Amino acid sequence: MDCPSEENLIRMKLGEVSGIRHLDFDLSARRLTVHHEGPEATLEAALESLQLGSRRLSTEHSRQTAFSENRHQKRLLWTVLLINFGFFVIEISTGLLSRSMGLVADSLDMLADAFVYGISIYAVGGPLLRKKKVARLAGYFQLLLATLGFLEVLRRFLGTEKLPDFNTMIVVSVLALLANGYCLYLLQKSKNKHEAHMKASLIFTSNDVIINLGVIAAALLVLWTRSALPDLIIGSIVFLLVVQGARRILKLGK
Repeated sequence: MDCPSEENLIRMKLGEVSGIRHLDFDLSARRLTVHHEGPEATLEAALESLQLGSRRLSTEHSRQTAFSENRHQKRLLWTVLLINFGFFVIEISTGLLSRSMGLVADSLDMLADAFVYGISIYAVGGPLLRKKKVARLAGYFQLLLATLGFLEVLRRFLGTEKLPDFNTMIVVSVLALLANGYCLYLLQKSKNKHEAHMKASLIFTSNDVIINLGVIAAALLVLWTRSALPDLIIGSIVFLLVVQGARRILKLGK
């Protein structure tokens, strides 16, 4: 386990194994503690099928039978999800109106992150089949949007389009930057920030901050060069990130 996003993959795979009571992830130590009933063979086979290089470190009996969910952690993840989805709506609408592929692509990246958070939160306590179905639908939807985005970038590159509105690009990206900065602040001050879910959220939000800065830089280059090429370049880069996010989501649905 060397990537925060693999936690969902492990959770879903072990959801197929009966007798599991609780999963305790320690990403920094690359260690997973499984509280379960019954033999270890089925559990180990499920983990080995993921091909993540898993191996058993130790086995011991435990008298712990009650496990509680961290409501504060869930509340933080819900906050990040809603902010990401809200700025998806803002950026997709302003991006289309301002003819900025950078804003459109950034909005889809926001949507990809919201999907990841939503799949994890929505399916807690729900059937595994439902979680896999939602993951597959979300992943294919992201791939469809990214493909349409690449086609639009190609059309604009080969055709003659008006310059994107760099003022809108800068204003909206600055607002998105402030929103992501607020998310980082909430996540950083959390007592659970070292847990895998929170680390994943920190990584996703940090990437969003970098993308926001990239769109702002592209807007300034549009103003300086009087060319739409910087906007198309940053849009293409972000669309690639959206494709990576879609592949990660589809992996959860297998």
